[in-house]
Amino acid sequence: MTISASQVIRIMLVDDHAMVRKGLATFLKIFDDLELVGEAGNGTAAIQLCGEILPDVVLMDMVMPEMDGTSVTRAIREKFPAVQVIMLSSFKEGNLVRNALEAGAIGYLLKDVSADELAGAIRAAYTGRSTLSPEAAQALVQSTHQTPEIGFDLTEREYEVLILLVEGLNNTQIAGKLTVSSSTVKSHVSNILSKLGVASRTEAVTLALRQGLVS
Repeated sequence: MTISASQVIRIMLVDDHAMVRKGLATFLKIFDDLELVGEAGNGTAAIQLCGEILPDVVLMDMVMPEMDGTSVTRAIREKFPAVQVIMLSSFKEGNLVRNALEAGAIGYLLKDVSADELAGAIRAAYTGRSTLSPEAAQALVQSTHQTPEIGFDLTEREYEVLILLVEGLNNTQIAGKLTVSSSTVKSHVSNILSKLGVASRTEAVTLALRQGLVS
């Protein structure tokens, strides 16, 4: 598919942080061929809104309440196969990139992407072409040539909790930062300890740093 000079690509934003959506919306206003037609703050709302407005391209956050970006991407691609999804993430681990692509995302970009790079990826997605950030592409290649390392089966949310554990936050502080309940955080921490094969938060932090799971 080629894009005519008068073609406008309809974009939907999915991110649980209003400021991130505002920043992306500002990016999109720079380009005459890109139009923001909808925003959603969680996965459930995203799937419903996508069915109502049928955008051309969705810019999808990786970590959100209720459903993570990979699950939402899979649902959207199954229900609305004409809609393309570009994943926007702070994570560049190879397994997360691979999971997003397997779920149906056509692109994977880091959140420090420039306006021009983002616009280029959106136009590429509209014509059915994939775009990966250089860091994501490198991580994906490396992950295919390595034996899976301990901890690489953590979910996106568990990665985020692990990062906050490394920063020294307790469950209450993590719950406040992620806007979830303390019981939810406790469940995530329990899963992290189980997957890393350790018995305590201290051991999890030590292992995470030693294995390079968190920089």
